[in-house]
Order: sequence, then C-alpha cells, then structure tokens
Amino acid sequence: MATLFIADLHLSAQEPAITAGFLHFLQQEETRGADALYILGDFFEYWIGDDDPDPLHQQIADALKALADHDVPCFFIHGNRDFLLGKRFAARCGMTLLPQEQVLTLYGHKVLILHGDTLCSDDTEYQRYRRRVHNPLIQRIFLWLPLKLRLKIADNMRRRSQSGNAGKDESIMDVTPKTVEAEMMKHRVRWMIHGHTHRPAIHHFPLPDGETGHRAVLGAWHSEGSMIRVTKDAVELVRFPF
Repeated sequence: MATLFIADLHLSAQEPAITAGFLHFLQQEETRGADALYILGDFFEYWIGDDDPDPLHQQIADALKALADHDVPCFFIHGNRDFLLGKRFAARCGMTLLPQEQVLTLYGHKVLILHGDTLCSDDTEYQRYRRRVHNPLIQRIFLWLPLKLRLKIADNMRRRSQSGNAGKDESIMDVTPKTVEAEMMKHRVRWMIHGHTHRPAIHHFPLPDGETGHRAVLGAWHSEGSMIRVTKDAVELVRFPF
C-alpha cells in the first residue's frame, strides 16, 4: 500500500491538458488503491471563493468525491494560489482541509507536510505579501466583493506576481535551508514533503542534532504529472505522462 502526494497542478480552464491528466491520474489503479491522497496546495491556478460557478470546479469536485467514495481519503493543504478554498468546496469533494503544517505518521515514520511557501523566508517581499493576504479581515472583505471584481483583482495579482518574480534572484525563491532545519527540529521529524518551488528532488542533509534530514519536493504539473509515493519501504519521486 502507498500514500500519494501531489501539488502545484495550477488547474484552470486555460490548461485543459493538465485537467485531463489529473482526471486520468484519479482513475489509475494505484490511485484508487492508495491509503490516502494528499494535495499540498496550488491545486488551482487561483481561487476567488467557493461561490465561483466555474464548471471546472464542479468537474474536479465530482472526480474527487468519486475517489473518496472508493474509500481513498483525500486531504488538502492550502497553497499561495488557492488559500481561499473553503469548507463548502471541500465538502463537495469529500476531502479534509488541513492546517498549513501537518505531521503525519506514515508506516512508522513521522513526516512534516506543507505547501512550502513559508520555507522561502529569504524572499521577504513575498512573506510580507503573504502575511497581508492571510489576514482574516482582508479575506472576509475580499469574499464580500462581487465575483467579477474578485476575478479582476485575482488576475491583477497574478500579473504582478509574475512580473515581480521575473526580476528576483532564483536563489531567494527557493527554500531557506536554516528555515527547513528549524521547522524539522520544531516538529521533531526527519522527513519533510512540500511543493511550491517547482524544483522536484529528494534532498538529504545533516540536521543540527546530528541526524540526517530528508526533504522531498514535488514538481509542478506543466507538461507531465508529478507525485511522491510513500510506502513502508521507500519515498519515491515519480514523474508520469498525462
């Protein structure tokens, strides 16, 4: 048996191949036989509220609900693109919302899972933005706005983010090693799984207590799928065609 992790699909109506690839992934024997599926954020390219009537959302909800009805529990951690995804949509999917950091016990090992954006602490500009948009009052005000205005704001924010990232040094958009170490020591884990950076790999490194840390990073679903498969014997990064 295996537990599966995915992130950074950035689903949208403008990328039908990715949607088709995800729906195909859900139909696979391995997925339908998994112990659980964890989605670690940026599942959607943007999320402006559970009341958005986008047909894609219902299509995805139906597919995830079918997986849940197959006795495969699904769990979700918010990303920086879909942090407003709420309880109403989660209920439609039959999935459970988790906090931004969660420690799991998988096959005898403790594993810290998270989206990964909080690990990029050298990107101080982004961290200031993150604190602002995670303010509950700002979120409530945004969700009160008309859908068309919310969509326009989200589009403008995506454009500004893309423009700002284009001028940043690549190194500050990756995780900060000291932050990774601090999180692992705080939670007393040796394994971490996250997405966000779009730099798929499994890293091994010394921790301050003399033990070895392991950080598994999910890839984005640009032209192929990416998942991390955890079994009692191994942690594997797997790429597969749509």
